[in-house]
Amino acid sequence: MGLELYLDLLSQPCRALYIFARSNNIPFEFKKVQLTKGQHKTEEFRKVNMLMKVPALKDGSFTLAESIAILLYLVQKFKTPDHWYPSDLQKRARVDEYLSWQHVNIRAKGSKLFLSKVMLPLITGQPLPPEKLEFLTEDLNVALKQFEEKFLQDKPFIAGSEVSLADLVALVELMQPVCAGCDLFEERPKLREWRRRVEEAVGKELFQEAHKEIMNIQNLTADQLAPELVETFKQQLLKQFSQN
Repeated sequence: MGLELYLDLLSQPCRALYIFARSNNIPFEFKKVQLTKGQHKTEEFRKVNMLMKVPALKDGSFTLAESIAILLYLVQKFKTPDHWYPSDLQKRARVDEYLSWQHVNIRAKGSKLFLSKVMLPLITGQPLPPEKLEFLTEDLNVALKQFEEKFLQDKPFIAGSEVSLADLVALVELMQPVCAGCDLFEERPKLREWRRRVEEAVGKELFQEAHKEIMNIQNLTADQLAPELVETFKQQLLKQFSQN
């Protein structure tokens, strides 16, 4: 049995894995798990990942959860080009540094802005009040400033002159609020040029293919969501955004 990747390309980490595997010609079977249909909550998927989250990997009898762990597994199993996860100690440390920082910064803040602009009004019928939306936007702006000044600086890519896992993970996360209607790049020329370089490095057509579904997320309607998920998700969203 070959390598299987359980993905939904609405998910940022799933897109990172998909793009990485495809750009490196890693053979895998794409097992689509539709989050909007609640397929990650089924007993069948639970056998692959008891955490009931995507992405997930199955390689023979071996299963693995968590996107960063899966990316590193693929790097080592398929001996991908060194620039993705450099053997140079300090360059690798730069990649690790960003991957450690991004969880509660770019990822968390970008995701929250996406949820507030797309999922909250879709499920509750009520948009987030403008002052709260402004707060979330500014929160992400702070993280973007830190990203540019601390991680990108004047380098072409985070680890130096070549693209790495850090760049790919960063860009797919930033695309989430972009697809919700937030133009993060218009007034940030350094960030805009970095985005262009990353897309070119992985293949622009592949990058666009991976983002095709999320680019149309604003066409999603409530009746396309699994009914059993709606109420649970509604309560989670209301609790999350009432805390701002």
